[in-house]
Amino acid sequence: MDRRAFLKTSSALIASLAATRASRAQSPAKEIRIGYQKTGVLVIARQQAAIEKRFAANGTQVKWIEFTSGPPMMEAISNGSVDFGAVGDSPPIFAQAANAKIVYAAASPISNGQGILVPSTSDIKKIADLKGKRVGFTKGSSAHNVVVQALEKFGLTYADIAPVYLTPPDAGPAFANGSIDAWAVWDPYFAIGEKKQNARVLINAYEVAKTNAFFIANRDFANQQPAQLREVIAGLAVAATWAENHRDDVAKSLHEITGVPLDVQTVAAQRASFAIGPVSDEVIETQQGVADRFHKLGLIPKPIVVRDIVWKPAQT
Repeated sequence: MDRRAFLKTSSALIASLAATRASRAQSPAKEIRIGYQKTGVLVIARQQAAIEKRFAANGTQVKWIEFTSGPPMMEAISNGSVDFGAVGDSPPIFAQAANAKIVYAAASPISNGQGILVPSTSDIKKIADLKGKRVGFTKGSSAHNVVVQALEKFGLTYADIAPVYLTPPDAGPAFANGSIDAWAVWDPYFAIGEKKQNARVLINAYEVAKTNAFFIANRDFANQQPAQLREVIAGLAVAATWAENHRDDVAKSLHEITGVPLDVQTVAAQRASFAIGPVSDEVIETQQGVADRFHKLGLIPKPIVVRDIVWKPAQT
């Protein structure tokens, strides 16, 4: 599904969530804990207090918790220390395979802003040149999936590279000092590599396959507080619609909140997709393909069915 289609479904999602807001009468949680990273619509929503405004009447507080990547956020959501967060495609797959208490609550297309970088002076010119090279990325992240799919598409196997599992804050210096030969990562780190480290893009994620980002909720929170979860998503959908049409302002907001340089966040904001939509059959099919691929490679210990943990708001 392209960005324009997602914007349409995003508007429909807002209407649907508002219509079913009072479907179950429950005592609302006094605090909602949201995990976020240094990019995306959650950062915008935080600055605009888009979610806080929706809970002002009942006094529910919103607590924001920053993470460097998706895997630790998934762990926090599963154990109940975080209620909701946004991640790429791979973290929820690893989490589901580990029996995490999570559900897919909404989705967003990733059209750009992630891929594989190499130093500008590197002799690595194509994916095939990664054979025998040290490729850094966060294990279980969306970058992990980009690496796997890029290798597969261009005739290499996972065993052909030397994976180096690093979080973005650790991978950046390793890339700069030559400890790794290539770096797979997402914005704003992807843009940091381009703008501040003079890195060359070996391949963009969109050249490899469709990718999606996801909004994930703790399963108990989703089941016990469906009305509040609907409000969170509806607030994000409003912020997403604004962000799609105010990219320069988005860059400034991201810069102010994260401290990442404005020129870097401008690059990230201009190519980002902020639209939010439901976890459609098409999205599920794409995500199931990622899960099946990871199982085939032995990266997750058992096959999983993505559809099993998709939240069904109309039925809660």
